[in-house]
Amino acid sequence: MKKQEIQAEAKRLHKAEKSRKQVAATTVSFPDMEIKDSYKIQKAWMELKKKEGRKVVGHKIGLTSRAMQKNMGIEEPDYGCLLDDMVFEEGTTIETAAFLDPKIEVELAFVLKDKLNGADVSITNVLNATDYVIPALELIAARSYRVHPQTGYRRTVRDTITDNAANAGIILGGRPMRPDDLDLRWVGAMMSRNGVIEESGVSGAVLNHPAKGIAWLAQKYAAHGMALEAGQIILAGSFTRPVDVRAGDTFVVDYGEMGTISCYFS
Repeated sequence: MKKQEIQAEAKRLHKAEKSRKQVAATTVSFPDMEIKDSYKIQKAWMELKKKEGRKVVGHKIGLTSRAMQKNMGIEEPDYGCLLDDMVFEEGTTIETAAFLDPKIEVELAFVLKDKLNGADVSITNVLNATDYVIPALELIAARSYRVHPQTGYRRTVRDTITDNAANAGIILGGRPMRPDDLDLRWVGAMMSRNGVIEESGVSGAVLNHPAKGIAWLAQKYAAHGMALEAGQIILAGSFTRPVDVRAGDTFVVDYGEMGTISCYFS
């Protein structure tokens, strides 16, 4: 894609989010675009937000399960950017109408105490660089239609990446724990919506270890001369299917020894 096309798509997504009106997927207009184009659009969109005063506080990893990768026709996860206005406290009330087609996923977040950089970053490096791990819910949204209501067109992974890997927010809560205080492959969680358990899962479903995706992301960024910085929040990837969010919903997610996250959508 040409530079002006990339900038125009970033502005289109930005407008869609601000106006709270979904738009057609990028691949409708650019069917031959490549994944590298998607990340360029994502970056251009985040730059627009930063010019408006937003600050980067971390990164997210998505599509970490093998089943989802096969479904989307890719061989690796995707990633997006976390900005300061995307972070919500546990127990908070969130305005449902502020998000387009919102859903909730169950994850773990790694908060870094040291920089992660290099093409050979390992799981051990990630664990050593982590200050603490904390339960996190990812609020995902779709600025471009997942399925277009008129045409039935289903957006591709290229569109999801363009759309900041679908990220819209994160809710942190529960008990922060040091990574060597528990087996990070066996963190279980049960998600209830309005008192009914809708999803459950175990953290090992994320690439066999939730730190593996973070090592992968550090390696990816190293190729572009970037690093995961100390103090940043890194969402490791969901280990449940997404659950629809509706106005009036209360979510409670029980992480066992890591505590509970709750949030309410007005």
